[in-house]
Amino acid sequence: MPSVRPGPIPLFDPSTDPSLFEVQTKAEGPVGSLPLTDAMLRDWPSGDLFGLTQNAGMGWKPSEVDRDPFLILSTQGGLRDEDGSPIALGYHTGHWEVGLLVREAAEELTGLGVAPFAGMVSDPCDGRTQGTTGMMDSLPYRNDAAIVFRRLIRSLPRRKGVLGVATCDKGLPAMLLALAGSKHLPGILVPGGVTLPPRVGEDAGKVQSIGARYSHGELDLKEAAELGCRACASAGGGCQFLGTAATSQVVAEALGLSVPHSALAPSGQAIWKDVARRSARALVELSIRGLTTAEILTDASIRNAMTVHAAFGGSTNLLLHVPAIAFAAGLERPTVEDWAEINRKTPRLVDVLPNGPSYHPTIRAFLAGGVPEVMLHLRDLGLLELGVLTVTGRTLGEVLDEWAGSDRRTLLRQRLKDQDGVEPDDVIMPPDLAKSRGLTSTVTFPRGNLAPEGSVIKSTAIDPTVVDPDGVYRKTGPARVFTRETDAIAAIKGQGTHPLKAGDVLVLMGRGPLGTGMEEIYQITAALKHLSFGKEIAVVTDARFSGVSTGACIGHVGPEALAGGPLAKVRDGDTIRIIVDRINLEGSVDLVGAEGKPITPEQAALLLIEREPDPGLSPDPDLPDDTRLWAALQAVGGGTWGGCVYDVDAIVGALQSGKKAKIAGAG
Repeated sequence: MPSVRPGPIPLFDPSTDPSLFEVQTKAEGPVGSLPLTDAMLRDWPSGDLFGLTQNAGMGWKPSEVDRDPFLILSTQGGLRDEDGSPIALGYHTGHWEVGLLVREAAEELTGLGVAPFAGMVSDPCDGRTQGTTGMMDSLPYRNDAAIVFRRLIRSLPRRKGVLGVATCDKGLPAMLLALAGSKHLPGILVPGGVTLPPRVGEDAGKVQSIGARYSHGELDLKEAAELGCRACASAGGGCQFLGTAATSQVVAEALGLSVPHSALAPSGQAIWKDVARRSARALVELSIRGLTTAEILTDASIRNAMTVHAAFGGSTNLLLHVPAIAFAAGLERPTVEDWAEINRKTPRLVDVLPNGPSYHPTIRAFLAGGVPEVMLHLRDLGLLELGVLTVTGRTLGEVLDEWAGSDRRTLLRQRLKDQDGVEPDDVIMPPDLAKSRGLTSTVTFPRGNLAPEGSVIKSTAIDPTVVDPDGVYRKTGPARVFTRETDAIAAIKGQGTHPLKAGDVLVLMGRGPLGTGMEEIYQITAALKHLSFGKEIAVVTDARFSGVSTGACIGHVGPEALAGGPLAKVRDGDTIRIIVDRINLEGSVDLVGAEGKPITPEQAALLLIEREPDPGLSPDPDLPDDTRLWAALQAVGGGTWGGCVYDVDAIVGALQSGKKAKIAGAG
């Protein structure tokens, strides 16, 4: 409720302010004339000519309105005053300060003698929508925003290049899809950076579990309130952990679409603003040289990005986004087998939240050298294709050679030692050191009678205390079945007659694309991560996870329950066996017991065919119609493992086939 009631709203009563009625009906207009030529008037479309009129009308110097236009797109949200105080809040810190990057880039472009244009498509916050119906719009938003971004790019017909400024979980992948789909233009992604952790308190990932911990008496009310207040210690940037936001920044740079050492910069600081200015200069240079996104975004750069993702221990949500980026660029989409192969040969080298073992915030990864530092190690291991071009106009190999001897590298790594007392090699580790400290490769793709099409788990983030000495996580336990996330989180909090307990396997079904838009269930995984008994509970679901999720959590189970997947037929009390080999990246998730009796996986597979789906299984009653449409369209385009894309040829083909069948049936 508002703190001040506005009172009755006057409709047409005279105001005491006479200036309200001093309405002007004409204005002088800009002084000067447009720099038109005979050829322009004869050959240009009327839209291009009228665009110059609009430029002058907005205040650009009339004699310079024909400068080459360069477009800056962003995900800016909220409205800041000049001093940084909020006039209207944004949805999240990740888009709160990106307008400052737009300004830096625009000023740089102006100084280079071109005309900057700016547009924006703001983005939601996955943290803000956890456990709410807003989460059902999270993944579908990505495709919608990418479409609008591309429409904005095409709607400035004379643009010479595009700078995309974005930070977080869906806005940044959407921007990458837009740039990839505009492959005939030069394009650069400017990452929005990260927020800082509090000097005393919890990071923005752990703090999202205060409700569950309070419910179990592991926090008191005062502690919860204070921790919740200070977790976002600076005003802008993505969260301090290697979730989907930070991982997407890393992947953008690894693709060669961002200037070197730009991912994970601290929002609002001088080094962060410099990224925008460097990017603006690089964009103009690409345009002058005639280099387009198609020459940078290649099958080889996609493989490099997947390799860097594995070395960082990145979010599993990139398994949805990288194939979509490849598809938008007209490239081959990587398969599960491709991901598995790269993860088997790529060691994890980065120790940051949420993976551990020491849980450094992402700002320390930036100071330790960020993406270029990780790529130096990967280069030495022979795991990168060094001949790919980057937005600098130079090859990756040339960029890494320059990084290795740069003052920037030396000064920032020393800054990390001096300010935080942390050795850079303890954050971004040489391969031998990483191995000696027990870092394992990033993801495993379990199959089995509950996931015949596959599933995914960030196996490197399973609590090592529940992993056997041979590096294998083994769990057999009773299924606790839920069809609604709200019921599952209530059981975790100990509410109701049948609370979740150590040893259970939480099965959450019907939460894939057809059920909820493939919601992200971080409130569940966060609670299990930070509750004292949570590591003794496993999760199996057709939903997806936040990039900050950890633990024995198996998601993306395919087929999803509502598409006929066997997960739909698990019953409360069934016995489920999970095996995840963190060394060889192999795993399985199987039903192995029913009605109190053990059965073989093969017998269970037959039982699952015979059973009816859970009677409570249905799409969420709050599922929006536009998300239902998204789910249907992406299913035709290859579904979850295909990146949840709109494959227009496949969709049109399906519609035409259906139309022909309808006509034939009518005849």
